[in-house]
Amino acid sequence: MVSEDDVHPPRKLDHCVLPTADLAVARGRLETLGFTVAADAAHPFGTGNCCVFFADGSYLEPLSRVAPQAALEAEAAGNVFVQRDGVFREKFGDEGFSAVVLGTGDADEDHKRFVDSGISAGDPLSFSRPFRDINGHEAIASFRLAFAVPESANGHFFFTCQRVNLPAAGRGALEKHANGVTGTARIVMLAAAPADYAGFLDAFSGERHRIPATEEILLKLANAELTVITPDIYKTRYGLDRVPASGRFDLAAIVFQCLDLAGLRDHLKVRQVLFAEHDGAVIVPPAAGQGAVFVFEEFTQ
Repeated sequence: MVSEDDVHPPRKLDHCVLPTADLAVARGRLETLGFTVAADAAHPFGTGNCCVFFADGSYLEPLSRVAPQAALEAEAAGNVFVQRDGVFREKFGDEGFSAVVLGTGDADEDHKRFVDSGISAGDPLSFSRPFRDINGHEAIASFRLAFAVPESANGHFFFTCQRVNLPAAGRGALEKHANGVTGTARIVMLAAAPADYAGFLDAFSGERHRIPATEEILLKLANAELTVITPDIYKTRYGLDRVPASGRFDLAAIVFQCLDLAGLRDHLKVRQVLFAEHDGAVIVPPAAGQGAVFVFEEFTQ
């Protein structure tokens, strides 16, 4: 008998959006942490990024308003991506962790599901932009996005990303990092009542959540996990105090798979990066250009 879990492969984490005031600052911070950062890229609606790609297919997207007037015009024209970015910056400032993105093969089907579930954040968005690999080779990448937002999430939002046209230029060299990171292990979200967000995560992902603990919701993806926990569990698990900035929900931390924590510690010490250790993990607090707590866990391939 085929279970519902066997009907389709699990979704993949595509990327995390990290708003920043200045891409140069973000690049400097991420390179100091030992990440390889791709060349700056501009969207056709006033925002731009400098991404960090991982071997598991996920990536970080530091996002800045590189052409503020164009971004304002895109907001006025109904561009949901720029609108939600604006809401986040208004509420939390220009540095933070605003969105979690899953990959999809059909953004329009996702949008229909979001509308039917009452979680749609607005119309889908299609766009293209140049992509440049580490050797300077350029190609055009095209995407279609579908947006969702949970209740009482304030500026935080979620979307799926369909890669309509994927450049032939490879990311191989961009996926190798001096800090030994190979991928994203987990996205940590905080909520006073995690169960309040279980239905949203199921509708957004098309997957089924699990409840490994009384106050935790876990969604397993093909290459990572999404988890919603209480501030008390967050303190126990990561040694950190944090209350959801919106009062009910927060995107708090990104947990990375790291091949060599000893090497990472040495790297951070040489570069005078403040970090803590808790339960075998290395924890780096947010800074300008790094909008989320970064947690590095040892991972053996």
